[in-house]
Amino acid sequence: MGIGNIGLPGLLLIAVVVLVLFGRGKISSLMGEVGKGITAFKKGVSDGQQELEDQKAEEAKDVTPEEEEAKDKDKV
Repeated sequence: MGIGNIGLPGLLLIAVVVLVLFGRGKISSLMGEVGKGITAFKKGVSDGQQELEDQKAEEAKDVTPEEEEAKDKDKV
């Protein structure tokens, strides 16, 4: 028997004990802080992905020789 075998009754008992120890107000403020942390984490991940996409776009520059670009412009 280990921690993985707690089950629903065990989780409910733990939740009740935590509620009694800390009170409803403290738990709600703690959950609010957890929510803010999750939101900040998601924003950071999103910003990081956007930064990587921007770097990839910069690296993907046109490597066409200048002579061919001039010929293409003359055709248009």
